[in-house]
Amino acid sequence: MILHEKVLSEADLKRELQAFLNNSNAWQQADQQILIQSMLAHIGSVDSELRDGLIYDSFYTMILERNLLDHAILSDTLDYCLTVLLSEGIGEDNSDLVFTRTFTLLLIALILAKDNEADFIEVHKIEELTNKFSTYLLAEKDVRGYIPVKGWAHSVAHASDAVDELVKSPKFKKSSFMDILRPLWNMMLQTNYAFIHDEDERLLVPIFTMLKQGLQQQEVIALLNETMATLAAQKEQLDVALSNSTI
Repeated sequence: MILHEKVLSEADLKRELQAFLNNSNAWQQADQQILIQSMLAHIGSVDSELRDGLIYDSFYTMILERNLLDHAILSDTLDYCLTVLLSEGIGEDNSDLVFTRTFTLLLIALILAKDNEADFIEVHKIEELTNKFSTYLLAEKDVRGYIPVKGWAHSVAHASDAVDELVKSPKFKKSSFMDILRPLWNMMLQTNYAFIHDEDERLLVPIFTMLKQGLQQQEVIALLNETMATLAAQKEQLDVALSNSTI
């Protein structure tokens, strides 16, 4: 997908999406291609009303409630999310581009949820998506939850939502459970941020889904044991650093 040269400004997009959500005839009256591409262009806006309340809600309505986007558009959108949006600013700390990545995750989750109903994504694309997710999860360093003024980033929670839809797919390889779970789990082990916005509860959702889909309990127990060892080593390093600082 190549974004149209003409995309709406944030102010114009707000008006269009407010009309769409409030008027069932607005979709037929809109330039639909420019509207969708404008939503993608502004998916990471720092304006939380536009990003969360209008763009996400409109995609949810278009994809899951009113079935307005055909499978070709959804497939093209998924490709654009995976090749462009999901890697915007990846590896940066405290950058506003985190909103682009995390709300792209929510859009991917919507497309996967639709595929789980309608089965239009090819098997090889699910395999590619699994690899892309794994790469993203390993590279994401910005795990902030709520950011004052700008709203929710919530990369761990949004990644959990996307992974949950992915592993529900009958096309997802059961042999890849740990390939996706381990990097998702490791996001919670970053030591530079205190998780206070229910990230742990959101993370449990795809884990329970994987267990229902065939993930062996022993693999989760082994991961927990590894985590305990990692945390013990981190505590020991912190104790040594604190001891040295008082000498």
